[in-house]
Amino acid sequence: MKISEGMLSKLDKIKQRFDFLSSELAKSEVVSNQAEFKKLSKEHADLEPIVEGYLVLEKHLQELKDLEEAIASEKDADMKEFFKDEYDSLLKQCDDDVQNVKVLLLPKDPNEDNNVIMEIRAGAGGDEAGLFGTELMKMYKAYAEKNRWKTEDISMNMSELGGVKEAVFMITGKGAYGKLMYESGVHRVQRVPETESQGRVHTSTVTVAVLPEAEDVEVELNEKDIKVDTYRSSGAGGQHVNKTESAIRMTHIPTGIVVECQDERSQIKNREKALKVLKSRLYDYYQSQADKEYSEQRRAQVGTGDRSERIRTYNFPQGRVTDHRIGFTLYSLDKFMLGEIDEMITALRIAVQNKLLENVE
Repeated sequence: MKISEGMLSKLDKIKQRFDFLSSELAKSEVVSNQAEFKKLSKEHADLEPIVEGYLVLEKHLQELKDLEEAIASEKDADMKEFFKDEYDSLLKQCDDDVQNVKVLLLPKDPNEDNNVIMEIRAGAGGDEAGLFGTELMKMYKAYAEKNRWKTEDISMNMSELGGVKEAVFMITGKGAYGKLMYESGVHRVQRVPETESQGRVHTSTVTVAVLPEAEDVEVELNEKDIKVDTYRSSGAGGQHVNKTESAIRMTHIPTGIVVECQDERSQIKNREKALKVLKSRLYDYYQSQADKEYSEQRRAQVGTGDRSERIRTYNFPQGRVTDHRIGFTLYSLDKFMLGEIDEMITALRIAVQNKLLENVE
């Protein structure tokens, strides 16, 4: 069992902070101050699993010490052997306790519990890329449904064949970003397109971007920095199409980020959705700038997080899906495309966790 004095000291300080927060949250003046109460409650909830893990470890360490004394003082050979067996079993339990506490101490992404805005764009491969983009969108929506999360289309720019040119949609549910955050990047598909008469395998690509929904307090947005244009919707919509200027285009002048939304018939609703996407893209933009200053932390992630990075290959002839960042392959592509992607997501999270654990102390 390996646990340093430094880690024990750190855990003790966390417990002291937790106890302090517990006493503060019981005070009437804190309860009546909603902003302060919310802030302290969140910190208290974040520290609680660490403290619970530490208390279990502390209890087992004390029991280990008691067994050491019992083994040293026991004269009866059978009892001494019994105590040694108990000691070995408890030592293994302490190893598990230490590992659990280390995992709990790992830094969490501040956006882990946030809702998600997903953007899917067709890359190389023409119509086939767009059609696969539609399948990826259905895959993520099916996964959201399995988790009882809600999905809402924000902007759908589709081809005549039903392929995605650019699709933007929101997934609402606790922990959505934490599970989907490693899906950003280039997804490559290898298969025979339905439009291919020769039966040759084609390679196409689709780019996926996963953005945490930004809260109002997280992004400072000056209205003077936003240029808003209205235009007529295009695509499906019957008589409504091209008759009213309900579509919205927002341009953030300082960064050049452009957001378009024409999914709703109401200009007001399109404006609301566009603003939501703009805030999330700006948050992602500024976060990416900040990440460049923390190269060590970025290296601990799976891949670079760069959207130009090829992260995964979906090989239909062989029925396999491979994540290149961790060298992990599943031979259940049909189920994967139906939204059963938890095994891949878990493998990615464990890979990141193991890299971070190397520096946890």
